[in-house]
Amino acid sequence: MIQPPWAAECEVRMAITAGMVKELRELSGAGMMDCKKALNETNGDMEAAMEYLRKNGQAKAEKKAGRIAAEGLCRIALKGDTVAAVVEVNSETDFVAKNETFQEFVEAVAAQAVDSDAADMDAFLAESWKEDPSKTVKDALVEKIATIGENLNIRRFEKVTAQHGCVVSYTHGGGRIGVIVEADTDVVNDGVKECLTNVAMQVAALSPKYVATSDVPEEYKEHEKEILMAQAQNDPKNASKPANIIEKMISGRLAKELKEVCLLEQAYVKDGDLTVAQYVAQAAKENGAALSIKKFVRFETGEGLEKKVDDFAAEVAAQAGL
Repeated sequence: MIQPPWAAECEVRMAITAGMVKELRELSGAGMMDCKKALNETNGDMEAAMEYLRKNGQAKAEKKAGRIAAEGLCRIALKGDTVAAVVEVNSETDFVAKNETFQEFVEAVAAQAVDSDAADMDAFLAESWKEDPSKTVKDALVEKIATIGENLNIRRFEKVTAQHGCVVSYTHGGGRIGVIVEADTDVVNDGVKECLTNVAMQVAALSPKYVATSDVPEEYKEHEKEILMAQAQNDPKNASKPANIIEKMISGRLAKELKEVCLLEQAYVKDGDLTVAQYVAQAAKENGAALSIKKFVRFETGEGLEKKVDDFAAEVAAQAGL
C-alpha cells in the first residue's frame, strides 16, 4: 500500500513520548511545548533537540551532566599527600545510600581504588578484594547486593597521583559530590593545603569543565561559537546589525562563557573581587611557594544517569497533548 506523504511525519510524532518531553524539559529548562516541538523537529533525537533549543535561545546551556537521577555515594581515599582516588557506587534508593552497611562498602571500594593499578572498570572488578583476597571486587559486589537486597553498581573510579606536589580532597553533601585537586608545588604545608581545599570547594560548587582557557579544545570553542551565532541570528534585535558587530558580540559572549567553565578564570566564591587564579597566586606568595593547579576530578552521584519514569509523565502528556 502506498502511504500518503504525511504518514512518515505521523510516525515520528507518534514516537515522541511524554517521558521524552519530560527528560528534555529537565535537561534544558525549556517549556514543555518548546521541548515537544524540538523533539518533533529532530525526529526524537535528544542531543539534536537540545541543540535545537540552544540555537533558538530556549535553553541557556547544556545541563545533561548536572541532572542527578541515581542514588548512591561518592567516597575518596587518600594515601599520604600524593595519592587519592574517588569512587562512585550507586544504589536504587536513597534509603540504601544512607545504610551503614552500604556506606562501609563504598569506603572499602575507595580504599581498593587508591591502591589499584587498574586502567578500567573491568580490570578493577577483576582485582583481588583487599578485605578478602579469595574474592574479586566483583564477587564482593555481588555478595553485598545479596546482603542489602537491592541492585548496586560500582559505576566509576579515578586515581590521581601527584608527581611534583600534592593532592587534596573535598566531599560535599554527605558524599553527593567528591572532588580531588592536584597541584604542582614546592611547598606542602597547612597554608597550601587550605588553599587547595578551598579550590576543591570551588570545583564542587561551580562545576568547571577545564582548569584554564588554554586547556579548552578548539572543537569545544567552535561548537559553542556556532551555538552563540545561531542564537544571535535568531534574535530579531540583531536583524539590522552588520556582520562585524555580530562577530564581536559573539567573541565577547564566548569569552564570558569560557570564564564560567574554566576554574582559574572563575570568580572565587569566597571573595568575588578575586579570580581563582588570583587567589591561588596570593596563597602562593603568602606561603613562599611556586604553586599551580594541575588537575581536578569532580564526581557527582548519578550525573548523566536517566531517572526512573514516574507519574509526572502522565501530567506532561496531558499538558502537552500527547
